[in-house]
Amino acid sequence: MADHPNAALHRRAHEAFSSQDMDTLIQLIAEDTVWHIPGRNQLSGDLIGRDAVLGFFQRAGELSEGTLVIAEEHDFLGSDDHSVALFRVTAERNGKTLEGNLIEVVHWRDGQMSENWHAVGDQYAWDEFWS
Repeated sequence: MADHPNAALHRRAHEAFSSQDMDTLIQLIAEDTVWHIPGRNQLSGDLIGRDAVLGFFQRAGELSEGTLVIAEEHDFLGSDDHSVALFRVTAERNGKTLEGNLIEVVHWRDGQMSENWHAVGDQYAWDEFWS
């Protein structure tokens, strides 16, 4: 069965992130987007605007010395307004290793991510890794 169009867009965004295709990410992330990153660490909080999200990607890359990757994609689900991605990421930082599952829920508006919520499998491990 083919992906719902919003699930296909979500998959495309992940591919762009993995290949560092900033042009595609800029196309897919609304200028006024809001992203909600959970936790109590230096990357947590609400990111308001495309530039803030792109800065978040850059900062996460710097902190992990380029090791933050989407290691495995489990599934993409979509509806007319939303998509959900289930995936696993890995990273290394200061002698520590992060391996964890993420759930990402995206609200789509006119083919762009207008709002994004992240949920992580082990928030304590994430906070320790990024702190």
